[in-house]
Amino acid sequence: MTALERAIADPPPVPGFGTRSPVDGLERRSVGFVDVLAQSVSAVAPSAAATTIPMLVAVVAGGATLWALGVAMLLSLLVAVTVNQFTRRIAATGSLYTYVSRGLGTGAGFVAGSAMLIGYGFIAMFALAGAGYYLAILLGRVWPGIPQTPLFAVALIAAMALVVLVVIIRGIRLSTRLTLLIETVSVGIILVLVVTLLVQTGPAIDWSAFSLAGSTPANFAVGAVLALTAFVGFESSSTLGVEARRPFASVPRAIVWTVIVSGSLYLVATYSQIVGFNALGLDLTSSASPVNDLAGAYGVEWMGLLLDVSIATSFLACAIASTTALARVLFAMGREGVVPPAFGATHRRFSTPHVAAAVSVPVVALVPMIGIALGWGLWETMETLIVVAAAGYITAYVLVCVAAPVFLRRIGELTAGVAVRAFAAAALLAAGVVVYLVVESASARWIGVVVFLLLLAAGCAYYFARRRRHPWLIETIGVYDVPVAADVLGGAAHPDDAPGGDGRTGS
Repeated sequence: MTALERAIADPPPVPGFGTRSPVDGLERRSVGFVDVLAQSVSAVAPSAAATTIPMLVAVVAGGATLWALGVAMLLSLLVAVTVNQFTRRIAATGSLYTYVSRGLGTGAGFVAGSAMLIGYGFIAMFALAGAGYYLAILLGRVWPGIPQTPLFAVALIAAMALVVLVVIIRGIRLSTRLTLLIETVSVGIILVLVVTLLVQTGPAIDWSAFSLAGSTPANFAVGAVLALTAFVGFESSSTLGVEARRPFASVPRAIVWTVIVSGSLYLVATYSQIVGFNALGLDLTSSASPVNDLAGAYGVEWMGLLLDVSIATSFLACAIASTTALARVLFAMGREGVVPPAFGATHRRFSTPHVAAAVSVPVVALVPMIGIALGWGLWETMETLIVVAAAGYITAYVLVCVAAPVFLRRIGELTAGVAVRAFAAAALLAAGVVVYLVVESASARWIGVVVFLLLLAAGCAYYFARRRRHPWLIETIGVYDVPVAADVLGGAAHPDDAPGGDGRTGS
């Protein structure tokens, strides 16, 4: 018997490991890279974004639509590589909330956490409303006499919310694989339309698609921030840090590849839409449903039905992925004592944060329902929801970009390149979101700006009130996964059966 075989057969005890992780209850190290990638891809919803965001960006950015998307992709990459400074070192469910807590302290961490709850929550609302919008169009095609009433829209959203709840409680693998299947098929349908448009409009490059005509610096900034909403959620695979088999490898790869692949799809899809409308002598902003109008104009009407199916299911996949991330951030807060401990409970059979999910989904569904009940159309409701979601995400991105260099300096691993990229991204995003909120506050979507500011202020007030009553929170915020005795050959548990460490760097 070799020394290695003897060590495996009778390993020497390695003291100092607990039997439970601070995030015990989730199915640790259970999902592979495909599942992790699926979480980020589905949260981004590339097929839905590729068919809706270009038109929204074109309304404000004018001829600079492609450039705005390019800048948004570059900013997303800068944020992605900055976030990965944490994902390579910390496996957590709290995502940016946990990372900012570790870099800038609990106060800034809770601001980031509040911003992420707003981002994940309102993008899930946006996605449910979008799924309802396109599903209503689809059902109208199949059954022309079906009544398109507000009650009908509310019923659709309620039914899809039930689907979301069942999927995310039943387990992360079901959630990620279902959403990845949906997105793969949906992107395939979009690419068929893109190829059809490019073939029929000819091989020559239409340079007018790259024009900056009709765009001002302020409008370009707003367009770039709006384009950034096509990428938000790319970091959501970090909420699976505990459940991923190789979190320090799979999560960083998933985050970067989601941005690259989604961004490439957006640029090609946007160019094809602009060129397609130019060839017809029309403008992209003149259409309420660009891809359907292009399919009809270029003789592939049969694709209209498939496009409606793909967009509706892509939005549903986005709702599932975003609510999955939302529930895991609430789970982390529950384990820390920031929110009631029940949020930190997991399902005995499925090992999912079922209480957080059961609370999140009704709220996510109720908000767009209220908008409809107040007389807003689904599309108008979506436009307001995306303002709130975008502001939430970008606020959190700014904070994590500032936190990364501080964190790395503290542990002695900061390099000049990382610092330059992180602070550049933080400065650009901060300037962009300020301009965005100012411009949107003067638009018909001003209510979205007010809602974001009120929710962020309420979150900060809640944190300070909670911390005043429970000063020990300063020691618990920032929980993450740590090795336990079962993970280590010869691991010897603490006699008191306590969790391994306290789940905080430097403990």
